Amino acid sequence: MKKHFIALLMVTTSASGLMAQEIVSLYEGKIPGSKTTPADYKEVSPVGADHITRTAKVSVPVMTVFLPAKEKANGTAVIICPGGGYGILAIDHEGFNVAKKFNETGVAAFVLKYRLPSDAIMEDKSIGPMMDAEQAIYLVRKNAVKWGIDPAKIGIMGFSAGGHLASTLTVHYDDVKIPNPEKLSLRPDFSILIYPVISFGTFAHQGSAINLIGKNGTAEQREYFSNEKHVNANTPLTFLVHANDDGGVPVENSILFNQALVKNKVKAEMHLYQGGGHGFGLNNKTTKDDWFERLKNWMTANKWL
Repeated sequence: MKKHFIALLMVTTSASGLMAQEIVSLYEGKIPGSKTTPADYKEVSPVGADHITRTAKVSVPVMTVFLPAKEKANGTAVIICPGGGYGILAIDHEGFNVAKKFNETGVAAFVLKYRLPSDAIMEDKSIGPMMDAEQAIYLVRKNAVKWGIDPAKIGIMGFSAGGHLASTLTVHYDDVKIPNPEKLSLRPDFSILIYPVISFGTFAHQGSAINLIGKNGTAEQREYFSNEKHVNANTPLTFLVHANDDGGVPVENSILFNQALVKNKVKAEMHLYQGGGHGFGLNNKTTKDDWFERLKNWMTANKWL
């Protein structure tokens, strides 16, 4: 597995107790299902006026590993999928900043910089992100001892379109798209979905749907990626957060998923805020309530903290 560890990021020790971090390549050699990356297809990460970094044109998927201080570590891990409509990744706002919060609670966090769907670099762009999510949980579970993780306490988390990716793995974990010689389980032990895209039906975020399956996506693709339709009794326990006034991804996405979980008797918790809009990350400025504190309570109740 040494080939996976392509770089080491040194992070200044702070009150959060963060350790030196690794950037881990998801694949050895050629990425399955990939095409040769065009010379002009180069990753960019501009910082907007809102101070949010938006990474685009990802062709080499990696995970950034955030490990808690050893005295805090509790064995739980979360793979974080930033959002961005399957067009960009809000890599710090919905990734690195969240990972640091998890480290404060003793949870190991892995920020997934997944490939954004593109016909230029993928044979089938609709499954490229899903492959990367599967590969991420495969690697985390395979290397659990190395990172001090309990292989039965690995969750998936996603924001917005990253929530669609996380919920896709949540319901389609048995549809294996990657080499898995050890036949490791790709099922997350829990799922955390923050203002997620869930459905490609009536309440779809059309930008995410078009970027993933194209303007002429088939009925079968829309059915497959309407994740509320694939919940069953074995779906992982799930925590959801959404704002009722979300003008980007309608709140019905979370409601439909929660209804499906209830129908199948899967334990779930959902928090709906009257305001906040879309993309508020860790800080919903319309309320003094802190959804991350609600998440910690839920994780404690389910013995992950």
